Amino acid sequence: MQCDMQTLITNDIKVSVEVFYRPVESRPDAERFVFSYRITIENLGSDTVQLLRRRWYITDSVGDPREVEGLGVVGQTPILRPGASHSYGSWCPLTSSIGKMSGYFTMINIRTRQNFAVQVPEFKMIADFKLN
Repeated sequence: MQCDMQTLITNDIKVSVEVFYRPVESRPDAERFVFSYRITIENLGSDTVQLLRRRWYITDSVGDPREVEGLGVVGQTPILRPGASHSYGSWCPLTSSIGKMSGYFTMINIRTRQNFAVQVPEFKMIADFKLN
């Protein structure tokens, strides 16, 4: 099942997120709930930018919050010209059927060489059976 799309614009960069519960990969009896998500990043500005890093804040309803940081997204550091977009998919395991993620991307303006942060909207991860 697909959850509502979350969208946020920061510094002329639009980030949209769609979340999906993955029952086939999940094992509720072993406290493993797997979610996938699809992120689309759109450059609404007039300068070319490049995504350099990501930082995630992950929380579920039973465990300690986690932070994940690293280079690029799924092994890529996409360059976005004005009007361009980049989409990618990834996944997140939780130890409960409800959780949330938020974070930001560090990007660089190619013309000015200035780094800047782009917020990712907080998105909820809720197993389908919790929505009934």
